[in-house]
Amino acid sequence: MPSVPLPPKESNLFKRILKCYEQKQYKNGLKFCKMILSNPKFAEHGETLAMKGLTLNCLGKKEEAYEFVRKGLRNDVKSHVCWHVYGLLQRSDKKYDEAIKCYRNALKLDKDNLQILRDLSLLQIQMRDLEGYRETRYQLLQLRPTQRASWIGYAIAYHLLKDYDMALKLLEEFRKTQQIPPNKIDYEYSELILYQNQVMREADLFQESLEHIETYEKQICDKLIVEEIKGEMLLKLGRLKEAGEVYKELIERNAENWHYYEGLEKALQPSTLEERLQIYEEVSKRHPRAVSPRRLPLNFVSGEKFRELMDKFLRVNFSKGCPPLFTTLKSLYYNPEKVSTIQELVSGYETSLKTCDLFSTCENGEKEPPTTLLWVRYFLAQHFDKLGQCSLALDYINAAIASTPTLIELFYLKAKIYKHVGNLKEAAKWMDEAQSLDTADRFINSKCAKYMLRANMVKDAEEMCSKFTREGTSAMENLNEMQCMWFQTECAAAYQRLGKYGDALKKCHEVERHFFEITDDQFDFHTYCMRKMTLRAYVDLLRLEDVLRKHAFYFRAARSAIEIYLKLHDNPLTNESKEQEVNSENLSAKELKKMLSKQRRAQKKAKLEEERKHAERERQQKNQKKKRDEEEEETSGPREELVPEKLERVENPLEEAIKFLIPLKNLIGDDIETHLLAFEIYFRKGKFLLMLQSVKRAFAIDSNNPWLHECLIRFSKAVSDHSNLPEIVSKVLTQEMQKIFVNKNLESFNEEFLKHNATSIQHQLSGAKMMYFLDKSRQEKAIAVAARLDKNMRDKNVKTLTKVFEALLDGSFGSCHSQCEEYQAACHKLFPFTSAFMPATNEEDSSLTSVNHTATNHDLLPNEI
Repeated sequence: MPSVPLPPKESNLFKRILKCYEQKQYKNGLKFCKMILSNPKFAEHGETLAMKGLTLNCLGKKEEAYEFVRKGLRNDVKSHVCWHVYGLLQRSDKKYDEAIKCYRNALKLDKDNLQILRDLSLLQIQMRDLEGYRETRYQLLQLRPTQRASWIGYAIAYHLLKDYDMALKLLEEFRKTQQIPPNKIDYEYSELILYQNQVMREADLFQESLEHIETYEKQICDKLIVEEIKGEMLLKLGRLKEAGEVYKELIERNAENWHYYEGLEKALQPSTLEERLQIYEEVSKRHPRAVSPRRLPLNFVSGEKFRELMDKFLRVNFSKGCPPLFTTLKSLYYNPEKVSTIQELVSGYETSLKTCDLFSTCENGEKEPPTTLLWVRYFLAQHFDKLGQCSLALDYINAAIASTPTLIELFYLKAKIYKHVGNLKEAAKWMDEAQSLDTADRFINSKCAKYMLRANMVKDAEEMCSKFTREGTSAMENLNEMQCMWFQTECAAAYQRLGKYGDALKKCHEVERHFFEITDDQFDFHTYCMRKMTLRAYVDLLRLEDVLRKHAFYFRAARSAIEIYLKLHDNPLTNESKEQEVNSENLSAKELKKMLSKQRRAQKKAKLEEERKHAERERQQKNQKKKRDEEEEETSGPREELVPEKLERVENPLEEAIKFLIPLKNLIGDDIETHLLAFEIYFRKGKFLLMLQSVKRAFAIDSNNPWLHECLIRFSKAVSDHSNLPEIVSKVLTQEMQKIFVNKNLESFNEEFLKHNATSIQHQLSGAKMMYFLDKSRQEKAIAVAARLDKNMRDKNVKTLTKVFEALLDGSFGSCHSQCEEYQAACHKLFPFTSAFMPATNEEDSSLTSVNHTATNHDLLPNEI
């Protein structure tokens, strides 16, 4: 039933409620609500009840808020205010689809309400309902044709829908209304013109874009982008001579921008190598201190010319003392001939500098300072590390440290070399040494924390980070608050390796929440960017947000979470107390006494730790409450706390894994790992068609992937073992699998895979696993295939050998303790510094522990070793 209209006195009070809400004076608002509702005539007034609910929601009382708003809506279902308030409540609860429905209902009752239309348009652009957004912006334009935001919002809607012609017409009509003198530079007008030009370029209107930028050139603030657009458009239009002049001017302005040289080459179209070199030589003469014109020719020259140019380039940088020299040249290491030349030159420098302080013994001239030899050794250490010759790399870096023991870069590189050879504890030790030389350097501090996490030293890493986090709060909490995702992804991986699945999942969920918050933060920009006219940045933001979860941080967190949930599904965690009861039955009295004593000590320690954490949590909550009271900010109530114990004991781990998988499938479909992780989930759920979809997509990306080979054989075996599949499903599976297996049985398919990849350890490992999986009697043969260390094996590095060692330990080939020890010894000869392959020093430090704590870091090791 509709509410009785309020008389003047109560009507004024209601207006004051609205004003209090807008000014965030929520307690005063509630007083005015009480004054209206205490009158028996208006105790059931719908709009007042709804506003009371909205105000309570802002004070964090969500349940009461919903109760009052729903009651108000029931009492006055024909009120647009009640529907609008209900929409605002749903929006604050992140239920955007429901909020849109409420706003639409409100508009049915008051179709020209500006505030509701604006709120609806914000939600539509947030949810990317572009058709709906265009209609709403059209209504706003009709109601407020003089407002700038009305025109801009409507034009952006057409731009996002790729209707460029209409977007350009609207922008041009709006531009004509702007009273800006031709010679005056106005930032907002400049941004409008550049946005207009961006739409033209996206519509492939190159001629129009060029004419447009030349017409309004004087009114644009950003002179650099004007020249860049001119150069790009002239190239597209084939006006190469003019484009060449533009790019020459740009290089004069910034001689280090590689894109300008690329544009200049396209414009000048040099036909020979000499002409191409001439371009760079001319720039180098004009800019003798510029690095790019001397570095870029090294990409395309070869032979003696390469040696000559590289010799000049290296000498200048070594004399000057340039630490990032190797990074500058690293991209050349795909070419063995160039690598050989670099090694020859730099080794020659080292020999000569040791004897006569000159780059060559044949030269006579000014002697080089002692630092030149230091930087040559530093370079050689990086060079041999890149080539996987760790002993040589360590020799050179140790020689450099012996001569200059106070240079941070040297210790940093030594840690890096140890990381690459798989000795993460030693790497963390040397990185700690590096950071101790400059404790005020945040970069080296972060690197040290990262290396500690890689070595599973979580507490030490947290302590290291606490030097730069806010005092009074724990480092973990502060890093989460600052959305420090590199730390959280590394921390999750460390906990995963240590078997602390609850803590690892907590970190993964924290990263997921960061991405949700970043997406939600768009709301702040939908109105701001139109008001400030930062339209190009706004459109770029929307496009970034659409693919946000493509980011490596999200992928790492999602992959860790999926792997953990799969492990928890395969081996659910048992109740600890029950487990202890079972264990105690098999112990002698002495052993039982010892075990109980150990448990009591552990409980006491855990209790003290819990009390400390509780006190810290209470202090943090007090601080946060105080902060909230001061700011009186709108909030939808506290988020659910992530408790490790609950996370690792979820009822359905596979459903939780799918939540992380969906964004990967939507955005990272070109990565084979996405589809193989999907297969692992669907395999456990018994969803055959989804398993088929996953292997087909993976097969299209890389049909020779070793993990995919394992999935295909397991899938085919599962299909043949299930005789009760529906006929239509069975028919589809048979047809599709025939395309992949080409009428071969699983054994012959596996043998062919092994034969085809005879020089790859990773492929041999997968083939050997499947050989044992298909026929347990072939264990000896399978282990022999997996443990091959022939000279012709091309991927004989720490990463792949660790994978094989893990497979021998984890039961992939059944029980094989003696073969495992033999393989460990053989690997130790090849990689004596790798901790996973080092023989056990005592009973506790068994090979299994060694692998659990260090070898499982194999995914972190670089492929180039």
